[in-house]
Amino acid sequence: MIKLSSYNGVEYIGVYCAANESLALLPMDSVPEFRAIVVEALGVEIQVMNMAQANIIGSLVAMNSYGAVVSAMATDSEVEELSKHLAVLRLEDKHNAAGNNILCNDNGAVINPEISPESFRAIAEVLQVEAVQLAIAGHSTVGSVCVATNKGVLCHPEITREEFDLVKSVLKVDGAIGTANYGASMVGACLIANSKGALVGYRSTPIELGRIEDALHLY
Repeated sequence: MIKLSSYNGVEYIGVYCAANESLALLPMDSVPEFRAIVVEALGVEIQVMNMAQANIIGSLVAMNSYGAVVSAMATDSEVEELSKHLAVLRLEDKHNAAGNNILCNDNGAVINPEISPESFRAIAEVLQVEAVQLAIAGHSTVGSVCVATNKGVLCHPEITREEFDLVKSVLKVDGAIGTANYGASMVGACLIANSKGALVGYRSTPIELGRIEDALHLY
């Protein structure tokens, strides 16, 4: 299922929200109507919270069904709340906006190549996956330029063939390239998704929605 929406009028839903197969993290100032459409589109439980006392959860959290990686600036109470659902790693790295710097599903992870070896190993351990470090389409912030689920991956339109093949191999899914929000190539900022559905920024065109559906196999 694909649904169009916005977070408080902003179409960049992926900046503010994060999701895995069973859980979505939504900011504390999200409205009830938005929370309801997330549940409908993704078939998940929702946890209303902030991260690092901010509403940009999608930029600061990367998670799959096994674990979550959060910004080093996350508060103790935020980590404690999320730990009720998943194993949690605070990313003590210069590049600690985890959602921007990690692309993952339950099979694998692609990580910003500038992240330290120690952080790389810790991320792979908490997510319980094989991982690689890779820049995509010239961007080190791989989580902002792609969206991955356990069924597919949607990638920045300027990804190279070699990068695309490696991403699909590590995540163990097929995929496609595309845009959202009327031509935005940073697709990780535009939507949240899991294997059951996607919630996409309201400015996305029918052609973009079709490509997202194909990439993530949401039939």
